[in-house]
Amino acid sequence: MQFELTEEERMIQKTARDFANKDLAPVAAESNKTGEFPEAIFKKLGELGFMGMTVPEEYGGVNLGTFCLVLALEELGRVCASTAVAVSVHNSLVNWVILKHGSEELRKRYLPDLATAEIIGAYAVTEPEAGSDVAALRLSSVRDGDEYRLDGTKIFISTGDKAGINIVFGRTDPKDRKGGISAFVVENAFPGFSIGKTEEKMGLTASTTVELVFEDCRVPAGNILGGEGDGMRIALGALDGGRIGIAALSVGIAQAALDEAVLFAREREQFGTRIIDFQSTQWKIAEMAMQIEAARLLVYRAAKLRDASTPCPKEAAMAKLLATRVANQAAFDALQIHGGVGYTKEFLVERLFRDARAGEIYEGTSEIQRLVISRRVIEEYERMFPTE
Repeated sequence: MQFELTEEERMIQKTARDFANKDLAPVAAESNKTGEFPEAIFKKLGELGFMGMTVPEEYGGVNLGTFCLVLALEELGRVCASTAVAVSVHNSLVNWVILKHGSEELRKRYLPDLATAEIIGAYAVTEPEAGSDVAALRLSSVRDGDEYRLDGTKIFISTGDKAGINIVFGRTDPKDRKGGISAFVVENAFPGFSIGKTEEKMGLTASTTVELVFEDCRVPAGNILGGEGDGMRIALGALDGGRIGIAALSVGIAQAALDEAVLFAREREQFGTRIIDFQSTQWKIAEMAMQIEAARLLVYRAAKLRDASTPCPKEAAMAKLLATRVANQAAFDALQIHGGVGYTKEFLVERLFRDARAGEIYEGTSEIQRLVISRRVIEEYERMFPTE
């Protein structure tokens, strides 16, 4: 599989890089310090087409697909992972789910505003008792005439307080653990919907993470995605794209860590020698560069499969598992190269170290990725070498 970028892909990558360097970088440090969600940044991203990359032109998007999205997410993640997370969720989960599973009415109603960032989308699965085990969710979704009544709580929802709509998963059949889950488009303006607790996190601080509260929240029956009982299938299908997105922005974090490490090591002297000339530093740099390239190629492969409509749960899990691990190790090594100053907020590596950590938790923990990969590999071997 070849990954030589086309002229169009290079242009998209350059546009994202220029935006990240010129528009995002000057505000990223302050936004992450104050926890302020940079809404003006998302308006600009919408104008450039980055909020509708997976949306067809007929619904106001640019229809460039997952591969071009990961090129953009890497550049955004290199400068501000908080921004990249919101862009990933918006495109990979919200836009994609509505496009693939929404009625034509829902597509026309929501996708144009999502594609231009008139509204931001959020994705609500996690509950106090349902994290990695999606089938354990309890949010009640009861049909009542032409509406559904939603009651319950979602937690750890990225940008849920800033969103115009949330993709919400609820239980429509309490007796069916996996087949009794359905998905809905819920506007934040619907009666009965409110924002609860805002989490204080160690990283990704410019991306708000909140609790969503549903108290007799009335949702039109037409806002269901797919049909009753399709929620688990929709959630698992969307997660492949979400994991590819997180993997891409994690490659960006890792690349930023390598950049910072090399630039600092060229200037810093110890014992009368630049520390970049020490073999121990060079070995760290070599390992970082090699692992980043390996992770990037896995992300590219998964994205290409996604664009070809080829099922890719194993490849998406591999990309996320390796890329997030590489990001954490690269941030660790970059901080180590910086020494004591790297532990201060004056240097970017301190934020990279904190931001990288979430990658191995959200969109499925690293342990879940290993389960996905191992099950698929075992299934492949069983098909090739069936037992008698």
